[in-house]
Amino acid sequence: MRMLSKYILVMLLGACASMALMANTPPVPAADQPRTMDQVLDRVINNEQRLYSQMRSYQPLVETYIQNLKPDKDLGQVPAGDKYFLGRANFSHGVSLVPLNDVSSKGHRMMGSVGNFFSFAMQFLPDGFLQMIFIDTNGFDKQHYHFDYVRREFLGEVRCLVFDVTPLDKKNTRGRFLGRIWVEDQDFHIVRFNGRYEGNGHSSWYFNFDSWRTNTQPGIWLPTFVYSEEHDLHYAISKKLDFKAQTRLWGYNLGGSSKEEELSKILVETPVNDDTKTSNDLSPIQAQRSWDRQAEDNVTDRLERIGLLAPKGEVDKVLETVINNLEVTNNVDVDPEVRCRVLMVSTLESFTVGHTIVLSRGLIDVLPDEASLATMLAHELSHVVLGHRVDSQFAFFDQLLVDDKDTYRHFGFARTPEEESSANAKAIQLLNNSPYKNQLGNAGLFLQALEARQKEIPNLISGHLGNRVPQINDLRSSAQVDPKQNPQKIAALPLGGRVKMDPWSDKLELIKSKPIGTVAEREKMPFEVTPFMPYLTRYGSDAGKPVAASAQAPAAPESKPGEAPDPSKP
Repeated sequence: MRMLSKYILVMLLGACASMALMANTPPVPAADQPRTMDQVLDRVINNEQRLYSQMRSYQPLVETYIQNLKPDKDLGQVPAGDKYFLGRANFSHGVSLVPLNDVSSKGHRMMGSVGNFFSFAMQFLPDGFLQMIFIDTNGFDKQHYHFDYVRREFLGEVRCLVFDVTPLDKKNTRGRFLGRIWVEDQDFHIVRFNGRYEGNGHSSWYFNFDSWRTNTQPGIWLPTFVYSEEHDLHYAISKKLDFKAQTRLWGYNLGGSSKEEELSKILVETPVNDDTKTSNDLSPIQAQRSWDRQAEDNVTDRLERIGLLAPKGEVDKVLETVINNLEVTNNVDVDPEVRCRVLMVSTLESFTVGHTIVLSRGLIDVLPDEASLATMLAHELSHVVLGHRVDSQFAFFDQLLVDDKDTYRHFGFARTPEEESSANAKAIQLLNNSPYKNQLGNAGLFLQALEARQKEIPNLISGHLGNRVPQINDLRSSAQVDPKQNPQKIAALPLGGRVKMDPWSDKLELIKSKPIGTVAEREKMPFEVTPFMPYLTRYGSDAGKPVAASAQAPAAPESKPGEAPDPSKP
């Protein structure tokens, strides 16, 4: 028995020693995981080349908005002119764009001058901003670049390896990338790169940029955001350029999600009721309403199919809740019911298509509070209540079969000045009877801020499908508080302040950001362009985290020369 006890004790000690040895032994990389730094770089380069090939099968919508800047003694820099471009990308033969927002007959390739205050104007090329989604399509490899490992770092929930990248040939660097890349440490895709292209000439310039990608599908990281900024860029002997720009891409899977969802639905047949004795015939008024509703549905479906209108979702429900508050407190009963949708673009515009109220993502972004949102919705609801109808020609399906490039010329929902005036008067009535009647001063501050900036941001506030943001004079004059006298009073937010979008499905969600505390006057930045700082997540993970809370991890211990960083270590 004693011998048996000793034998058991030896077995237990041996097992404990084995467990301790296993705990101290570093995990062995999977067979397909790189083991050296050279293997890591080979995987990164191969993935980047594969992305260039994959992009040929996509035709996302691309939006670029540029704000020129001028110095301000109190605010640092403020907008001084702007440019806007919306188009569909085509990567089948390089990088090109087909404009959607061009209302001229010939189209255009440039975004005009950088501002009216330049006598010798520089031209912005939309294709140039789109090019910033690629590092180098003509030789991103170890034969043309030197890669210097820096550290590990988290971008949101995604752990990355960080490298500084420089061209090897110091004499022939035109078009070569110089900067930093972030590589996620599971499949080794580049998820962010920050820097510029080398080789400015006498008549062309490359700008600094920060480019981000999103994990839209398993193993696929697609370009989503590009932020660009330049200060004191001298050209034409005595001219100087200062600007900030945002480029967004979406619509990678237009129509795909809805088709898959429709085909995967389980339909349960229910017993058919005999309604022959009920009132199913439509009166002439009901028939006209049904015809107008068909025109309305045709338009919204077409705009969604080409990527201009977001699919129904969370943001629509928020807008419809505010509409319901206005209807209930004013005893408004509208048939058919009022619906809300969101236009995907950054320009500030709103319009109605029949009984569907459409607000742009950009307008929702910059509104400071619910009362200001209610003001915009009350104006559009007034068009519905006053019977301002949609063009019933859109009930004919042939009216919808137009090329994407003709969208802005074909569709138009702008109201006449008389209709706008009557809607403003009706909106005041609706708001004075609503739960927002004691907060209308905030809406007045927003309208004041918009009026003060309208000369500097004309392209941002110009309506493309509808009217520009309504100017309700009675509300604008009711604002009593000067935001400069109250640090916590914000008249308008910067672009991107409310809504985030999924570039694959085009679904919109409200941003869930942390409170920011006291805001300095120059930090308020109404209607201004700011950098992108998305909270990256992997496909299928819980994305309910602050979207702008990009975290940086402490620098990890350096790896030995030639050794790949161990992805299993924090």
